[in-house]
Amino acid sequence: MQRFTHKGLAAAAFIALPSLAMAQDAPAPGFDEIGPYIMTTLLFCMAGFLVFFMAAGFAMLEGGLVRSKNVTMQMTKNIALYSVAAIMYWLMGFNLMYPGEFNGYVGSFFVTTTLDPVGVAAADAALDYASVGSDFFFQLVFVAATASIVSGALAERIKLWPFLAFVVVLTGVFYPISGSWQWGGGWLSEAGFSDFAGSTVVHSVGGWAALAGAIVLGPRLGKYGKDGKVNPIPGSNLALATLGTFILWLGWFGFNGGSQLAMGTVGDVSDVSRIFANTNMAAASGAVTALILTQLMYKKPDLTMVLNGALAGLVSITAEPLAPTLFGALWIGAVGGIIVVLTVPMLDKLKIDDVVGAIPVHLFAGIWGTIAVVFYNGDASLGTQLLGIAAYGAFTFVASLVLWFILKATVGIRVGEEEEMTGLDMAELGMEAYPEFSKG
Repeated sequence: MQRFTHKGLAAAAFIALPSLAMAQDAPAPGFDEIGPYIMTTLLFCMAGFLVFFMAAGFAMLEGGLVRSKNVTMQMTKNIALYSVAAIMYWLMGFNLMYPGEFNGYVGSFFVTTTLDPVGVAAADAALDYASVGSDFFFQLVFVAATASIVSGALAERIKLWPFLAFVVVLTGVFYPISGSWQWGGGWLSEAGFSDFAGSTVVHSVGGWAALAGAIVLGPRLGKYGKDGKVNPIPGSNLALATLGTFILWLGWFGFNGGSQLAMGTVGDVSDVSRIFANTNMAAASGAVTALILTQLMYKKPDLTMVLNGALAGLVSITAEPLAPTLFGALWIGAVGGIIVVLTVPMLDKLKIDDVVGAIPVHLFAGIWGTIAVVFYNGDASLGTQLLGIAAYGAFTFVASLVLWFILKATVGIRVGEEEEMTGLDMAELGMEAYPEFSKG
């Protein structure tokens, strides 16, 4: 389903709603006129709260999968990146994302978002589809999720301030520009590309940015031996990582369900519930698939793979959570679980160090989910889906690579060897998450 903000939907909502007499003596609109506005605004708020809570999920997942000496840094990065994203999306991102065409970008830089006036009249509300505040907030939490993907992949060796400098540009420029191609009614939308809730627009974008950063940053000390051996670096708290995964799973109901973008009719509400059920099924099948596959491959189940299998199932269904049957959601999510189990060791062979598995989960499963749209959405074509995947990949990877190289050459992006051995908590922040244990 196509996403538009108030700029694009106001006209459509006006046509869809019963016409209103605009004379001064016209009766106040009834619930039939203002109901869709109220219910869709409520949907955006509730779904936005759930997606916001995913910030806690990312923080807990990353905090559990890094060593104890780096946990405070991950917590700092996660609360900081969300806050930076909130400011940048207000300052320029929201209006930059919805110009509708490339020429609109020029006039949209540093155009701040303005909310509805206090006490909107019922007659005015009946002419729009939802409040600007709810729409802005719902869009904002998506861009913050994109930045969180980058945080986990580059953990345990990146400096705080260069990372946040990257987040400023990612959330203020890169994500809004590429997002406008599809959700702002841009050229990919016109071409017929389909990405309901963001397998590509959000997750693959975060994955491509993380991949570029991991290449420029390099692996953690001791991760790869000179003989090509991969040395596992266990996380500090798998209970915390599991909690983070369940929080993300919960937040995904808002991520996908809110992307219905309407709750003003029986059909809309039914579709939201259908999305919830499909989202849950895909996550469950991704987790079970990873559980079984790691048992077969390694003779023992791998909890970290199971957690990422659930997340990969969620990413896989995100591009089309409405149209599939429950069985369709099951097999789409299962393929996502397979992808994670197979691509994590592939990255290790390439000596690309991704601490939390963000690239397999969000990039590779995101690509798969975008392709899987063609199985259930009759309006989508494989060629157009591949075009969108390639366009987002080329733009985000190249732009991110250039920015990472600039940051590396100017301020440096990686801590020194001694600081990395000591841990970023003490080296960068001077405080520890677990002060009773000085070594992670």
